[in-house]
Amino acid sequence: MSVLSGKNIILGVTAGIAAYKSAFLVRLLVKSGAQVKVVMTPSAKEFVTPLTLSTLSKNEVLSSFTNEEDDTAQWNNHVELALWADLFLIAPATANTLSKMANGTCDNLLLAVYLSAKCPVYFAPAMDLDMYQHPTTRNTFEKLESFGNLQIAAAHGELASGLVGQGRMAEPEDIVRFLEAEIESKLPLRGKKILITAGPTYEAIDPVRFIGNHSSGKMGFAIAQEAAQLGAIVTLVTGPVSLRTDHPQVNVISVTSAAEMYDAAHEHYDDMDVAILSAAVADYKPAQVASEKIKKKDSTLTLQLEKTKDILKSLGGKKQHQFLVGFALETQNELENAKRKLEQKNLDLIVLNSLRDKGAGFAGDTNKVTLIGKDNKTIPFPVKSKSEVAQDILQYIIEQLHA
Repeated sequence: MSVLSGKNIILGVTAGIAAYKSAFLVRLLVKSGAQVKVVMTPSAKEFVTPLTLSTLSKNEVLSSFTNEEDDTAQWNNHVELALWADLFLIAPATANTLSKMANGTCDNLLLAVYLSAKCPVYFAPAMDLDMYQHPTTRNTFEKLESFGNLQIAAAHGELASGLVGQGRMAEPEDIVRFLEAEIESKLPLRGKKILITAGPTYEAIDPVRFIGNHSSGKMGFAIAQEAAQLGAIVTLVTGPVSLRTDHPQVNVISVTSAAEMYDAAHEHYDDMDVAILSAAVADYKPAQVASEKIKKKDSTLTLQLEKTKDILKSLGGKKQHQFLVGFALETQNELENAKRKLEQKNLDLIVLNSLRDKGAGFAGDTNKVTLIGKDNKTIPFPVKSKSEVAQDILQYIIEQLHA
């Protein structure tokens, strides 16, 4: 999965012969999972049609402050468009447009969006050799980079004039790779190794029956997905669930019982920077597992249960450099029980949720949590989607790791 997946990208297209490559660039960005909106300078429409870019981006292409064919003359709000974007890419970027960007000229919609942008801005120059080497162009590059804009350097090759040299716009594939590498280098969990447990455990009674719980694993999988998108290398140990993840930085280890989850967690824990134990592990298991299916012959069945190994406490006992996170699902005396668990199991953070809270608990797509840190400070959150809860948890961890 590309780090561009889910990103809102504005592609600015200016009036150069390399504009024909914009169609390929839009296609690659959309294929990577990005939402793309194209803004063209009026003259750029002479090189590539808005219809082509609109069809590929699945969004209206904008080139003026109002829709010229609409009698209501609805305003294309450049400020809202700039705020929508996670990044702004101008490709091709002609000498004319780059000079205007450097000097604050605002005579078209693309430039208005640029001057309103608060997101990272990238530009891919495209011009002939002499223009590219001209001192004023070099000064423009330096000035834009001093603003924090990022240049995707032009390539060396045959140019439209027939000359051979630098000035050829970078190929669309190279531009996408540049964007991905730049984003990856700034991810807050880049290179961090995170262990996550998720789902229930099933403790066998006989070959057919088991003791389990209603955990769906959705919370743990959401944390794994968000952590990977923030750059982490994730080891996800999951009990029996129907969920799947295809993120290349999530290594899934499937287990069934508490004992298997214990072994898998301990096997990988020493190499981890962070461990987040969100699984609903069974507290008890049958002392004896029948080798054959137990027949229904009596009116009652008595099972002798014994405690399972406490994964969270055992990891807290051997903790060295790891940031250890546990979960507490409570039905009474929630804060007191969670704080006790935080201390007894040597945790750095505990995530409390209550079955009494509407929107929290097992199986659903939402959760309502309170974060309790080692300083016993509590941070309550309203009901949110589990992906948003995962973001809140990881943001807290990131802040602590960089404190």
